[in-house]
Amino acid sequence: MSEAILEQISEALMKGRAPQLKELVQRALDQGLEAERILQEGMIGGMSVIGAKFKRNEVYVPEVLIAARAMNAGMEILKQALSDAGVKAKATVCVGTVKGDLHDIGKNLVCMMLEGAGYEVVDIGVNVETEKFIAAAREHQAGLVGMSALLTTTMGAMKAAVDGFKEAGLADQVKIMVGGAPVTQSFADEIGADGYAPDAASAVDVANGLLGLS
Repeated sequence: MSEAILEQISEALMKGRAPQLKELVQRALDQGLEAERILQEGMIGGMSVIGAKFKRNEVYVPEVLIAARAMNAGMEILKQALSDAGVKAKATVCVGTVKGDLHDIGKNLVCMMLEGAGYEVVDIGVNVETEKFIAAAREHQAGLVGMSALLTTTMGAMKAAVDGFKEAGLADQVKIMVGGAPVTQSFADEIGADGYAPDAASAVDVANGLLGLS
């Protein structure tokens, strides 16, 4: 019985059916299923499939956004139960687009994929100055900061931010992951970032690797 409803939850999430997903999550809780199991096997399981399909170009940005919105709707129902059960997020990640860059679709996708993988995500927004990245990482005790740039002209701000973390003495406590259309692995290496994600789906794998989580 529990397997069937978890499968239905995954299915509803993958199809982006938010109202149905909320109803199924509530029903699963009413049936006595543990909140963590609903999250891991039902919702994160579904988002993992979407992430893998996105990597293989079998689904595109709109499908990922719809699935992520459904995930958020399901989380509204599940959050209290997870909190009551003492279930904590894997880690906290702060994500933002660097100074001078106002693009946010890629950043938003990364936020959604990380949330879908069980992370607590703090979206710092766009046009984020180095000081703001550092302040957010300190305030939220983030283990990882994700920085995005879509313009070649703002890639320099990424280097400035990475340098800023080193100067602030946070390089050992906070890992930095970079990404965005013009960003490459060699650029990430050059500026001293800890990790590089070529797309939103890969960001979860990179984050897991950097934080030693799965």
